[in-house]
Amino acid sequence: MAQRRGGATSRCAGGTQTHRRRTRATTAVWLLTYLILPSATEAGLYSATDQIISLNAESVETVLVNSTAAIVAEFYASWCGHCVAFSPVYKSLARDIKEWKPAVDLAAVDCAATETRQLCFDYGIKGYPTLKFFHAYSKEGSKGLSLKGFPRDVRGLRHRIIDQLEKHQEPWPPACPPLEPISQAEIDSFFETNNVQHLALIFEDDKSYIGREVTLDLLQFENIAVRRVLSTEEGLVTKLGVTDFPSCYLYYPSGNFTRLQVNIQARTFYSYALQRLPGVVRSGKPPPPDTVESLTNRTDEPWRPFNRSRVYMADLESTLDYSLRVELAAHSVFSGHALVSLKKYISVLVKYFPGRPMVMNLLKSLNSWLQDQPGDEISYEALEKIIDNRAQSPNTTLPQGARWVGCQGSQPHFRGYPCGVWTLFHVLSVQAKKAEGTDAKEVLSTMRGYVHHFFGCRQCAEHFEEMAQKGLSEVNTLSAAVLWLWKRHNLVNNRLAGALSEDPKFPKIQWPSPEMCPSCHSVMENGEHRWNQDQVLSFLLSYYSSQRILTDYLEDENQILAKQREKHASQAVEARNRAERKAREASDSLPLPSQPTVHSEEEEEEEVQDEAAAEEEAEGGEGATADEIASEPTTWANREMMGEARPQVRRRPSIVGMRMREQREDIVDLDSFVNQHYKAKAMQLAASSRVKQRTLQRKEEPEPGPVFGLGMELDAGFGMVGLQPLEAELDQDTQQQTKQRPKRELVGRYLTEEEWSHKRQWMSALSIGFSRVDISLCVILYFLSCVCLLVMYLFFKSRLRLRKAKIALS
Repeated sequence: MAQRRGGATSRCAGGTQTHRRRTRATTAVWLLTYLILPSATEAGLYSATDQIISLNAESVETVLVNSTAAIVAEFYASWCGHCVAFSPVYKSLARDIKEWKPAVDLAAVDCAATETRQLCFDYGIKGYPTLKFFHAYSKEGSKGLSLKGFPRDVRGLRHRIIDQLEKHQEPWPPACPPLEPISQAEIDSFFETNNVQHLALIFEDDKSYIGREVTLDLLQFENIAVRRVLSTEEGLVTKLGVTDFPSCYLYYPSGNFTRLQVNIQARTFYSYALQRLPGVVRSGKPPPPDTVESLTNRTDEPWRPFNRSRVYMADLESTLDYSLRVELAAHSVFSGHALVSLKKYISVLVKYFPGRPMVMNLLKSLNSWLQDQPGDEISYEALEKIIDNRAQSPNTTLPQGARWVGCQGSQPHFRGYPCGVWTLFHVLSVQAKKAEGTDAKEVLSTMRGYVHHFFGCRQCAEHFEEMAQKGLSEVNTLSAAVLWLWKRHNLVNNRLAGALSEDPKFPKIQWPSPEMCPSCHSVMENGEHRWNQDQVLSFLLSYYSSQRILTDYLEDENQILAKQREKHASQAVEARNRAERKAREASDSLPLPSQPTVHSEEEEEEEVQDEAAAEEEAEGGEGATADEIASEPTTWANREMMGEARPQVRRRPSIVGMRMREQREDIVDLDSFVNQHYKAKAMQLAASSRVKQRTLQRKEEPEPGPVFGLGMELDAGFGMVGLQPLEAELDQDTQQQTKQRPKRELVGRYLTEEEWSHKRQWMSALSIGFSRVDISLCVILYFLSCVCLLVMYLFFKSRLRLRKAKIALS
């Protein structure tokens, strides 16, 4: 044994740097082994959250054979009552020596499983539970060292493991630091061979394990070395003036030293204080920023100084915002158990959340809306309208965006929302305790349901569900609920300590720390740390009290409400414009039947202006009108014969809103010219054949009255008002003969010149010979059609306006 100690002492004096390099390499190997190996005994007594490696036939050689770390393996049977009773102690041991990895690790094999029975036979297991110690770099076929009569408490097991490490034969576990006492000569030359900032010397008695435990507790931390000094080392004891055993002193290269100030001289307090010395960081982790200016919780936001002993309302509101607007938004529809969990979540928030009035108004309206929903399914789209307060209820809103203060991290990906969720549910559990609620599990079951259905980290949700299944049934009082949540939070902190998600500026610790709550920590007679749960409960009720929540960094309520009103106004304008565009597109795409076109108001104004301009041109003499052309038929006929073009006749539209049509060639009466339907052809034929001018007239009735007849003459207007006399198309000789020739009736009697002149005027007035009754009927029908078209125009216009109004309101 003396030879073993001498070898260890020499390694202690000069091998610290090599130990550090080996520690980093072995840590990486341990992480790969711990995280990648399959867990074959998830259905047994241990799971992945217990930080115990579950072994099976495939993984046993990877862990136990040629391992760089010493392994303590438990062989148990899941049906064994003693194994079940021992499992909580083994789990506690795994949490207690978590920082000792990768120098020593814990594993377990369920021999009751079919696939591991032969494995247990091969390792000579005859009873349960059995603990075996496997040295580092164990050979294949090694059955390990059986720890007979092992203690059934964490402290005793921890000491047995240290004893086995000290007895370890070569090769020594590369990650394990020296555990032997150090001498004054080694201390004098220590900084010549080791590049560390702090050397911690723990003075203790020979039988004390505190020095070795703290040494292993600091195994995964850099820039610090811990050594054990026995009380028999009189030179050092005298030089430093040590009077208390145990006690811890910090020794520096210059020869200066100072005593480490802790509340209680115990392992837990030493380890916590040393891990938080300046420059001490976890292996593989970047050093935390030393200055506040270099910290950012967002890339574009400065660091917000805060009091670590207080809770901030900004964190709680930021948590609610992310929960309601981000995590719930990932679910388009809520139904079944998810809907029940959602309703319960909002209900608990209404009862116990100590929010500002505008936030509480929103939660109350949201809770009322959820409770009033009759169906078994709710969409997030409908829920979002209530969250955003689109009904514009007064003094009702939830600030948008994250504004982390107490939960801000040194980098954007650290802390934040997970910290906010824990803080929120701690506050709710404490508020339920102070409100003296009737259901002790109300907040915890709500948290369980929310995490199970909505929390984004699904592996975290599975771990929390596993914890809830194991211990939630034991909660029967509101005080127990507060403490249950605190214990589970510390379990998670222990499991995540050293993980990639740990913020180096805010390491995962067992909370509250000794500095924050000294009375929460106590030491048993054997020197073991224990929690004073009465003091812890008192601390939690004070720390998470609504009266102690700080409102720093909160945006003013009036500004938030003003921003909400502006947002709603802009959304309303955008919705109205979008509805108008859709209505316009829909109206443009409708098919147009044989009915007058409904023009917009701008088009109607343009048409009215065009008509007025046309009237002014006609009155001003610009261009020839139809009357002017009709009054000078001979003149224009002569001009046309000479090749001069006839001016265009300006016509007014018969219906308001209808556009002018191009002038077409007039149609001649079919009774007179059966085969010649157009005026030009008729004129040519008349000019060539010299058709006699005829009149079609009934015989005169005995009684006087209006004459009904169908008159037709070649020198009178045909069809429509403004037609040119046919004489204009004849040559002058033909016109002269026509004037001198007496007019003859259809029965063969010729009319005199005066009769013909009178008849000509009458037929010109009545167009092609229709009577006054016929003309009256035509006028009446024309008027009725105009009225009908006008009514249709007004009807469709009113319908369009109503449709626009409905779309805007929706």
